[in-house]
Amino acid sequence: MLSEPSPWTASSHRFDINYIGFPTQCPITVAIDLIELSLKQPRRYFDPKKLAQLVQSVKEHGILEPVLVRPLAHGKYELIAGERRIRAARTVGLVEVPIISLELDDQQALQIALMENLQREELNPVEETEAILELLSLSLKESANEVISLLHRFFNAKQRSLSLNQNDLIKLEQVESILQTIGKFNAASFRSSRLPLLKLPEEILSSLQQGEIEYTKAQAIARIKSEQQRTELLKIAIADNLSLSEIKTRVKALQSESQSHNAVTERLNAINKLIRQKRSAIKSHNQQKINQLLDEVEELISEN
Repeated sequence: MLSEPSPWTASSHRFDINYIGFPTQCPITVAIDLIELSLKQPRRYFDPKKLAQLVQSVKEHGILEPVLVRPLAHGKYELIAGERRIRAARTVGLVEVPIISLELDDQQALQIALMENLQREELNPVEETEAILELLSLSLKESANEVISLLHRFFNAKQRSLSLNQNDLIKLEQVESILQTIGKFNAASFRSSRLPLLKLPEEILSSLQQGEIEYTKAQAIARIKSEQQRTELLKIAIADNLSLSEIKTRVKALQSESQSHNAVTERLNAINKLIRQKRSAIKSHNQQKINQLLDEVEELISEN
């Protein structure tokens, strides 16, 4: 086993999230078949174009940066960081790859995998959100749902000028510290800008995960309640590369149209209810007029 500078402090055994890259010692080379992929890889989507570029680079230059692994039983290794390089190496047909091997437990391995991806900015917004939640969950030793609940409690307390209990305040300090190190969010901005992504409609979430659309545009399109209208606008936004302002304009128009349709429906329902209530009192000549008007309404609806 190679010795290496550890990204862990001796006193707390917690991952130093300022640690970036790999140890400077020379890596060792092992058979690629000895490396197993982790079941907890933060990345789920790999851009085909970027992967193809990496494949070409590996063909020309080989693997320039070692992958990070941890030892398993029977001389095998679990991949911690570098899945794109492994995928490219297998595509090219390499039989050996350079590795750096660290002795890590399950929690440490996941934390390094999360931070390596976050620091390289290789995650799409959904993966990034899920990775940050997982990192916060590991650090606080709480479930992801409890972390989300903590962020909501913080927001509600701030809105109502209330105080959090001491336990929540300690946890919130840990959250702020981790997010500050990541350098992209604080607790409030992460809650408002990223947590809503996890509740996006399936078709929008899929496009976002595949890098087809930016998350600000995805959030705007998600405001449309009609699945058909939402899907149509999503396709147009991707095909025509609509700007955020253009998308917002179209969303507003669709919402206005929907409100108009709802108003008509509500009025027709109210008229139908009134007719049922007053039908015994409606005079015969008025019934004839009502039928004529209903025929006109039905014709107008059929035309549309």
